[in-house]
Amino acid sequence: MASLYERSNIFDVVKEAAQDVFIPLTMGGGVRSLEDANLALRSGADKVAINSQAIRHPEFLKEAARALGSQCIVLSVQARARHGRWEALIDYGRENTGVDVLDWVQEAQALGVGEVLLTSVDREGTAEGFDIELISAVRERVDVPLIVGGGCGKVEHVSELIRHVDVDAVACGSLFHYGWADIPGLKRHLAGEGISVRQ
Repeated sequence: MASLYERSNIFDVVKEAAQDVFIPLTMGGGVRSLEDANLALRSGADKVAINSQAIRHPEFLKEAARALGSQCIVLSVQARARHGRWEALIDYGRENTGVDVLDWVQEAQALGVGEVLLTSVDREGTAEGFDIELISAVRERVDVPLIVGGGCGKVEHVSELIRHVDVDAVACGSLFHYGWADIPGLKRHLAGEGISVRQ
């Protein structure tokens, strides 16, 4: 919620986490300038996720991609269904923008983002499963890696998504936080479904 309250980012937390976490680390929230993005990377993040500032100033994506490399610029998209389309929201999903999600991801890819992190606001926290229609539509518009989240409540939701859409990664929060499944259990389920997964 850093953008909403115009707070400083949690760079010290990123720095501390990076000392003990040896997987790619993406930091998002309140990245409003190249200085913010650089500080995030210097603090140990491998990538920075940008949402609100990107919609307010799309050229910032091009500037950041040119300065830091597309591989570390992630477009974060918070999508909500409205009037037969999906609208991109900002400020932690609290503010409407009128921006069409499908047009926006395509534009952002042209501006140089190296990855898209897509969250369904409608499904977030519901544990009802992923919005496969939304994810499929976005997948058709972009070629860059696509990470999706919002709605996972059981391991079967992950395998169902992967069978229907060619996503590059799946973000699960409540599934693990509330103990509905654990990471080894999810991996076993996916392997049992014939889905390639790192053990």
